[in-house]
Amino acid sequence: MKKLFVMLTATCLILTSCGDDDSNGPSVSDLTLSIDGLEDLGSDFAYEGWVIVDGSPVSTGTFTVDGSGNLSSSTFEVASADLEAATMFVLSIEPVPDSDPAPAATKILAGAFDGGSANLATSTVGSNFESAAGKYIIAAPTGTGASEEEFSGIWFLDNSSGSAVAGLDLPELSAGWKYEGWVVIDGTPVTTGTFTDVSSADEAAPFSGTNGGPSYPGEDFLNNAPAGLTFPTDLRGKTAVISIEPDPDNSAAPFTLKPLAGMIPATLSGNPYSIDNNVSGSFPTGSVSR
Repeated sequence: MKKLFVMLTATCLILTSCGDDDSNGPSVSDLTLSIDGLEDLGSDFAYEGWVIVDGSPVSTGTFTVDGSGNLSSSTFEVASADLEAATMFVLSIEPVPDSDPAPAATKILAGAFDGGSANLATSTVGSNFESAAGKYIIAAPTGTGASEEEFSGIWFLDNSSGSAVAGLDLPELSAGWKYEGWVVIDGTPVTTGTFTDVSSADEAAPFSGTNGGPSYPGEDFLNNAPAGLTFPTDLRGKTAVISIEPDPDNSAAPFTLKPLAGMIPATLSGNPYSIDNNVSGSFPTGSVSR
C-alpha cells in the first residue's frame, strides 16, 4: 500500500491534476481603454465598462477619473470568450455603492467593435450634437422693470419674428440625461435650470422675480444670489452655457458635456443673440481595444 501511495503521489505531481487547481478555469484577455475628456465624478459615482455579448451586457470593471482626467485603471481582464464574441463596448456612470448588476441608464460613450478595436462616441447620450445651435435674449421679464435689472436675465428663446419661439435647436436626449442652462458670473457658474423640452419652461426658477416668465428655459438673476455674488447683476460680457447633465446628478457644477457655449456680447445691440456650438471642445473621445 505504501508503494501504491507513493506512485499515486508522484503521478499527481507530474500531471498537476490532483486537488484544486485554477489553471483549468476560463481564460482571460485584456481590454484596454484610451479615453480623453472624462471628468472626476466625485465619491458617489464611478465609470463602468460593459461589452455586449449576444445582446446582453457583461461588466468589464469600474474605474474613477481624477481632476486631471487620468483614469484609475485603463486595462481590464475579461473572459476571453466574452471579449471575442462582443459586438459593442459601452461606458456607463454608476452609483457607489451600486446594488444593481445591470448598467445604469446614464451611458456616456459607446462604440461597435471592428476587429480588435472600437471607436467611442456619445451616441448613447443622443445624436447630431454637431448641428446643435441656439439663440437667447437678455432681459428680466420677471422683475420690476427697474433700470438695474435690465441686463440681469437670460432666456433661451428667439423673438426676432415679433413672437417668441424656441431659441434652442438641440437633439432629444436618451434616458438618464437632462439639459441645463448656465451663466458664468465672475467665475461662478450659476444655473438657469434643467430641462428636456426646449419649448417649455425649465424645472426651477430659484433666482427669478415674482412676475411670470416666458415658457422657455431661462432665468432672471434677481433674488437669492449665491455666496460671493450680488443680484441684480449685469450679464454683459459673461459666458452662457448649455450643458448635458447626468440624471441623477451629484454636482452643482456643469458636467463635461457642453454642446453650446459662448460669451454674451459686452455691447448689446438688440435681441436675440447666438450661442456657439462647443461639441468639439467639450465632448470626450476615445477608443477601446481587445
